[in-house]
Amino acid sequence: MSPAHQGHVAMLLFSALVAGSFSLGAQVANDIDPVALNAIRFWIAASVIGVAASVTTGVPAKARRAPWRYIILGGLFGTYFVLMFEGLKTAPPVSAAAVFTLTPVLSAAFGWLLLRQIMTPRMALALSIGAAGALWVIFRADFAALRAFAIGKGETIYFFGVICHAIYTPMVRKLNRGEPVLVFTLGTLLGGAFILTIYGLPAIRATHWDQLPALVWITLMYLAVFASAASVLLLQIASLRLPSAKVMAYTYLVPSWVICWEVAQGREAPQSLVLFGVGLTVVALYLLLREE
Repeated sequence: MSPAHQGHVAMLLFSALVAGSFSLGAQVANDIDPVALNAIRFWIAASVIGVAASVTTGVPAKARRAPWRYIILGGLFGTYFVLMFEGLKTAPPVSAAAVFTLTPVLSAAFGWLLLRQIMTPRMALALSIGAAGALWVIFRADFAALRAFAIGKGETIYFFGVICHAIYTPMVRKLNRGEPVLVFTLGTLLGGAFILTIYGLPAIRATHWDQLPALVWITLMYLAVFASAASVLLLQIASLRLPSAKVMAYTYLVPSWVICWEVAQGREAPQSLVLFGVGLTVVALYLLLREE
């Protein structure tokens, strides 16, 4: 399998795993402080990746150089997740997932600024279609809300997190100095865990961990293992093999995956007009991959 194909497979898995965090996260977002939740998940995820790195590549000396790189990457990723859970306190999972699909447009812009990655006409068309589909879902197929540009508070909060995610993608390639993917992922998770712990220490201490609902612990473990350790690993594999815009193109699949998660848990699917917007995001993904 070529490096490019490895990147595509990694992002396909990434989109499916990330979708679960929207569906589960919306159910527990009001039960625990987002900073406390994400600080613990980063430490658990770092432990998982740390064990994997120790039994495979080890941690070479060059990976310990310039630790500020991991602080930057971990800070961006940690901020993204905290703002995601703040947004999910009020934003519906499918709507929040649609906000996430704005990431490719932003990633393409930051990819040009940081790496001078060029956007082709086909990519521009695809990103425009995807953005239109995302906005249609965000405004819940409501023309009046779209004309008034009435975005919900949760979606607005989460959008700032998405900006951090979009910067993170090209920064992975810019800051990587040839370290093994597992080791680089470990550094990122430790950087995020350190920042969130320092910033969120009051919230961590104030949380009654022994009184949390079981679903919070289930969500925490899912987030730590699948939506953190696995997704960061997959994202870095793809970021080192594909242009930033194409890496994040797979976010266009997330609303579709979220709908599957919601339906599987017994909740109603969105109305057909909203599904039209989801369909546009899938068309955008097809156009981006077609260029290959």
